[in-house]
Amino acid sequence: MSDGLVQILEGNTFVVSDGRGDIDASPTDPTGFFSFDTRFLSSWVLTVDGERLNALATDDLRYFESRFFLVPGTGTVYVDATLSVIRQRAVTTEGFTEEVTVLNHRDEAVRLALRMDAASDFADLFEVKDALAKKGSYQRSVVDGTLVLGYERETFRRATHVSASTGGIADEEGIAFDVVLEPHGSWRTDLHVVAVQDVPGPQRREGSRRGAAQDKAAALDRWMAQAPRLESDGDALKRTYQRSMVDLAALRFTARTLPGRALPAAGLPWFMTMFGRDSIFTSLQALPFAAELAATTLLALAERQGSRVDDFRDEQPGRILHEMRYGELTAFEERPHSPYYGAADATALFVVLLDEYERWTGDRALVRALEPEARAALAWIDDWADLQGNGYVSYRTRNPTTGLENQCWKDSWDSISYRDGRLPGFPRATCELQGYTYDAKLRAARLARLVWKDTAYAERLELQAADLRRRFNADFWVEDGEHFAVALDADGSQVDSLTSNIGHLLWSGIVDGPKARIVARHLMGDRLWSGWGIRTLAEGEGRYNPIGYHVGTVWPFDNSFIAWGLRRYGMKEEAARVAGAILDAAEFFDGRLPEAFAGYRRESTRYPVRYPTACSPQAWSTGAPLLLLRTMLGLEPLDGHLVVDPLLPEGLGWVELLDIPGAWGVVDAFGRGRPHAGHRPVRRAAPGAPEAERHRRRSRAGAAAT
Repeated sequence: MSDGLVQILEGNTFVVSDGRGDIDASPTDPTGFFSFDTRFLSSWVLTVDGERLNALATDDLRYFESRFFLVPGTGTVYVDATLSVIRQRAVTTEGFTEEVTVLNHRDEAVRLALRMDAASDFADLFEVKDALAKKGSYQRSVVDGTLVLGYERETFRRATHVSASTGGIADEEGIAFDVVLEPHGSWRTDLHVVAVQDVPGPQRREGSRRGAAQDKAAALDRWMAQAPRLESDGDALKRTYQRSMVDLAALRFTARTLPGRALPAAGLPWFMTMFGRDSIFTSLQALPFAAELAATTLLALAERQGSRVDDFRDEQPGRILHEMRYGELTAFEERPHSPYYGAADATALFVVLLDEYERWTGDRALVRALEPEARAALAWIDDWADLQGNGYVSYRTRNPTTGLENQCWKDSWDSISYRDGRLPGFPRATCELQGYTYDAKLRAARLARLVWKDTAYAERLELQAADLRRRFNADFWVEDGEHFAVALDADGSQVDSLTSNIGHLLWSGIVDGPKARIVARHLMGDRLWSGWGIRTLAEGEGRYNPIGYHVGTVWPFDNSFIAWGLRRYGMKEEAARVAGAILDAAEFFDGRLPEAFAGYRRESTRYPVRYPTACSPQAWSTGAPLLLLRTMLGLEPLDGHLVVDPLLPEGLGWVELLDIPGAWGVVDAFGRGRPHAGHRPVRRAAPGAPEAERHRRRSRAGAAAT
């Protein structure tokens, strides 16, 4: 998103406007009012006496509500207006309500012609992204005082209904108001905008902006009250944590088949929907803070698990979806996203999340309920994912027209390359896919023993994982570079560029011990380490570009999982350094980490440079500070207890995370400075500990973990 835009959102519904509150979108401009992948307003412009207004200030009140302070042009360099206008907007899942207030600052009455012009191109989000033309027909009408903007293409119908609470006269271009203001008087109206899908007739939005905002504010208060409380001597860290939890709340949406339950959408503006990989990664990051997101993500993905062979959608039995879409292009199968399964990693990650969720919550009922889906996911890995016949998970789309070429998390066209810049062929077996598979099989073996009571299955999975690890450490190790190849080519050749993917191998646990320290040296070396974080591709590689999407930028999500992996292998100092750099960067983005920022060296820039079209908020960037907090404090669930083993980044004096929920009830974690020599991890409160004992344990653990 470009600077100067104001965005509010609620689930799949969002509004992006300029600083005046106006929407004046071009066909390729991602501003407007969107819901379920369709733009329902492409124009929303307020005028007074035929003139647009000037912005004085914008209040970012809450993620779902914004307020704009405006004045007419004064004709001079001074803002000395005798009239001011306040627009206050609140979004809901159905649309938005906008309260417009006009204030007269003169000693005499004034009469004004106020008007809100409205129009919609009903663009599918992919049409905006790819500059595609529409194929249907448009309608405009006024029905019972409501402006109805319509679009129809065969059976695909969408409409936008615009109405006013008082005083408005609707025509086919908008709503006009004849406003009379007494001296120092005020005037107000509420405008209601409703997105309608395949429903004839006008739809009125009952209630006011105040009512909608109050309901949302109460829900946000409950969400924040249930989250662990962070205390620290670092105000910036507290701001970033607060922003992350609020943005995570903003990105939640309710799956249509799971009423009352929410999972995270991937990111605004392009990805406000369910993404298998993104929702799983975000749920993993948020487990210590909002475990219910993981449960809903697992249930929603299980419902849509692949059940047939469909080349158009890259679907196979047991495969976990990549993306779910609802727009026009999907409806007419011009895009395969309803759902689309073109991700090679989401299926293993589904199993990883299921196990990690149980380790945190002790919820074995969900593990039992999803046993068939977990087994089907593991069967997909064995039966469908080995496209090269070499025992490794690889990918190649079976829909070459509209399917994704790269089906790993670095899914842009040039993200996987040799060190000289050449692109490998297909199928491709990227290194982190093998790590996720190794991790998934070991985690599933644990669940098979503990919950499913199938020892033979557990043993088979463990043998498969051990064999995969042995072969992987031999086949992917680039001898002359002493690092893991990013992938194996179709002919088995090592795709030998140095990338951040090797950091994901650490959190999966597939790296042999002696190689882990070498991997860490690469991650923290000058070629990958920018000072603001770890680059996606090393400086000096053929395709390196510090502002290339996956070929040199720094991704906060990527870094959070790499830091977690460094901790897994005992490299706490390195993990703390990564955490400190990403949290430093967050300060320059007002606590909201973007999807990616430039890989320039820190000594060359006074601040991190944002990637031009980065999503913000973006779910797994929102989750990055949460996983970094877990990593800094060394939080790991173990047999119904919580282990705390802190090591903080330089510059943080102390951090306390209070009331961390899990199988143990709620406990606190405390970290201060650097641990003393010989420090050992501390086991925390057992499940069901009485309140007084919990506080005694809290005190002892906090003292020991400094």
